[in-house]
Amino acid sequence: MRYQHKPYGPGFTLLELLVVLVILGLLASLAGPQVLRQLGGSKTKAAVLQIKELSTALDLYRLEVGRHPNTGEGLQALLSAPSGAKGWNGPYLNKKSVPLDPWGNEYQYRSPGQHGEFDLFSLGADNQQGGSGEAQDVVSWE
Repeated sequence: MRYQHKPYGPGFTLLELLVVLVILGLLASLAGPQVLRQLGGSKTKAAVLQIKELSTALDLYRLEVGRHPNTGEGLQALLSAPSGAKGWNGPYLNKKSVPLDPWGNEYQYRSPGQHGEFDLFSLGADNQQGGSGEAQDVVSWE
């Protein structure tokens, strides 16, 4: 018995493969920015939700202690009783630490605030005041 070489069946030519790769590249260049924009929007939405959660914890703290934590005590007062906080019945957060914003920065807290009893905000992706898009500030008073 002799070995016979069987030719491969019909396949793709190099030109056909290049056309497919070009089409895939065009689709990726159109869809990629949309996906990244949605990712940035979801981080902003996550920051809004975290600020609401922290604001609720701060309001519960005020109900039990009689005041919001001052700026010096900060958000850590939600986890451990500051000196002179009579009626403290915490911790007021489920986690053992104050969460960072979705960009890995600390939330900014001031009490008394310029816009209300307290100001709680994230400076966004650029960690600087102002900005737009993903770099916009996310605040508790709006």
